[in-house]
Amino acid sequence: MDEIAFLGEPEPGSPRPFSAATVAGGLVFVSGHSAPHDPARGIHRGETPAEEVRNALGRVSEILVEAGSGLDRVVQMTMLITDPADYAACNAEYVKHFPGGLPARHTARFGVPTQARVAFSCIALAKGRT
Repeated sequence: MDEIAFLGEPEPGSPRPFSAATVAGGLVFVSGHSAPHDPARGIHRGETPAEEVRNALGRVSEILVEAGSGLDRVVQMTMLITDPADYAACNAEYVKHFPGGLPARHTARFGVPTQARVAFSCIALAKGRT
């Protein structure tokens, strides 16, 4: 029977009732993440859609590395955007993060209670070789 590992589980009562990622069956399932934002500590999502993409994918990359994977092992990505007018700018930055080949992807509008313009979730291969 496959083991399931939960990474970055929320504290009890958290308004974000999901883990950062789950590892199971040789795959890493990363929850939706926008660019980190904590103005009290001087952390801002980014001034432009491209900066938000770069910072959000940086956060996704950190989670993947913690799970023993990486952006180069992503097989499916979901890009969530709040404004379709940002689509081209988001794509222009996005492709820079996958020089070895673009994973399958779909894009959807999202409207969660956040000021983020873009967020990503993905499925990647876990440890090992393809």
